[in-house]
Amino acid sequence: MDPSKSHLKVVFLTDRAKVHQKSTLSTVPPGVEVVMLRRPDRETLYTHLANAQVLVSERQGLVDKGMIVAAPKLQLIQRLGSLVHDIDLEAARSRGIPVCRHPLPTCMAVAEHALMLILALLKHLPEVTRIALEAGDWGVPRQTDENTFAFNWSRRENIRSLAGRTVGILGFGEIGVELARRLQGFSPSAIFYHKRNRLPEAAERDLRITYCESDRLFCNSETLVTLLPYSDSTHHLINLDTLETLPQGALLVHCGSGGVIDEQALATVVTSGHLGGAAVDTFEWEPLRPDNPLLPLARNTSYNVILTPHTAAGPRRLAAQENWDIWENVRRLLAGQELKERVI
Repeated sequence: MDPSKSHLKVVFLTDRAKVHQKSTLSTVPPGVEVVMLRRPDRETLYTHLANAQVLVSERQGLVDKGMIVAAPKLQLIQRLGSLVHDIDLEAARSRGIPVCRHPLPTCMAVAEHALMLILALLKHLPEVTRIALEAGDWGVPRQTDENTFAFNWSRRENIRSLAGRTVGILGFGEIGVELARRLQGFSPSAIFYHKRNRLPEAAERDLRITYCESDRLFCNSETLVTLLPYSDSTHHLINLDTLETLPQGALLVHCGSGGVIDEQALATVVTSGHLGGAAVDTFEWEPLRPDNPLLPLARNTSYNVILTPHTAAGPRRLAAQENWDIWENVRRLLAGQELKERVI
């Protein structure tokens, strides 16, 4: 099929803010009309599905039999993300409609960054790096061989392992899924999660995670990873009250949106010793203001605070490439080529 002479209507279901919607729409292939809907009501959705050849569902969201029936021209259901538990695969199969998934590189990158920060806090990386770089009176140096060495010559007693510790993930979207998969190789005692809509038991078993209500998640998490997006309801959701319910010595890693954490409250619980460390990638004001209360703690490595400049998702070119790649199966459909990451 010649793409220049073809036309496809795509219904794109998203929870993205407008700035991210614009980026996605900037890479739409020629011959493709996209209707982007953010949390549409059923009537609006069915109206647009009536003439749609492609349904794109971003990261998660129910695609049920009613939606598939309402789209008689449907030729492809594309999930942007790795999970398809909330897509009615049987209804799609009965119509001969392919269902494909597309794991998102930026979500993988954020998951990697969060895992890196967890390990860095457990190993007190800021402090031990400073010790290695500064000369100190730690004893007489001797050349090492198989029998001569100075194990833990700075006598650090606060270095911990991820094995056997509990990890909580607050805001369990596609990044949380990718993080849970990566955590398994480190043998945590449990991975707890909380999200607005609990996953089916089969998905929980596959990911080896346990659902918790938010209050129990805080109490149970020796390391808490927050991945929440920003909204009126999540503004300063991580505040003094919630932080003080974490176990004594717990660690906090934040790779969600800026504004979710009350940064002054976080500085208070770290300074008091209630938390054993914190790592933050996004902030209420960006770039960081010089009066941010976390900056003095990060500069004093004994507090075990790590700040990264909103780099968890990687370079801008990764996001740009992802915006191009999400349309790959649409381009393939237009060209009559084999679809990628096909589930059915």
